Amino acid sequence: MEEKSYKVILFYKFVELENPKQLRDQQYKICQELGLKGRTLISTEGVNGTFEGETENINKYIEIMKTDSRFSDVVFKISPGDGLAFPKLTIKVRKEVVTLDLLETENFDPKEIKAKYLEAEQLHDWIHKEKKEFYIVDMRNYYEAKVGKFAGSIIFESLKNFRELPKVINEIDHLKDKTIVTVCTGGIRCDRGSGFLLKHGFKDVYQLHHGIVTYMEKYPNEDFLGKLYVFDSRVMMGFNLDSKDHQIIGKCEWCGETSENYVNYNTPQGERKHGICCQSCISKGVVSLSQQNYYSYR
Repeated sequence: MEEKSYKVILFYKFVELENPKQLRDQQYKICQELGLKGRTLISTEGVNGTFEGETENINKYIEIMKTDSRFSDVVFKISPGDGLAFPKLTIKVRKEVVTLDLLETENFDPKEIKAKYLEAEQLHDWIHKEKKEFYIVDMRNYYEAKVGKFAGSIIFESLKNFRELPKVINEIDHLKDKTIVTVCTGGIRCDRGSGFLLKHGFKDVYQLHHGIVTYMEKYPNEDFLGKLYVFDSRVMMGFNLDSKDHQIIGKCEWCGETSENYVNYNTPQGERKHGICCQSCISKGVVSLSQQNYYSYR
């Protein structure tokens, strides 16, 4: 019997949607019929989703989306799955598909105020060929960057959730006249975050088009070091991980040894945590693994 293969897709688009609830109902029906699991946020400003399913059904879903003129140009980021990435199907209508804590007077349309796109090949040239001064600014949460990041990139160590970006952006105020390249997992946080930088006086802002996942696929283990943190039960992903060029940059939060073992665990004080803990510390009983769902710890 042929073993089933699974794929995970990540996608988004900022596009005006007059009836998000109607689209939500349509999407839920399609996903149920195809046996997809995952989550999607839909609002009047667009859609932000990730699903897993059997490869054939993921391909069917993409084909269906391409027949809708609103989503015909969406780029789907595709990675291997195991059939266990998501526990269920969740599609919700929200005010925004990616949120910043902004006052109503500070809010902006990411379709109107946005950075210049920089393709993966262009960033690769900037890093390796062109003698250009620029700064890679990571729009992801700090806990994501602990297990994988671009070499030399700027990380906001106090950023626990993207909505907190306005509170930490002053850390790079000295770069307002420099060239900035924002990066994030699939691109959507850069769309919102780079627009926020432009509104706050940053003059030359680019964003990595289609996100880190696209760069990693084209240039595995080259400039993005470690693994890419993802928001499903895989927790991390990468390409060509068996290569001698793959580097582990994570550190065990208890002993400091190199590790990329991101797990749910309980501390000796009974605190529940989601973090990097090496197998040695687990074996010694320094912490205890939790059987609870990955999602309950984030």
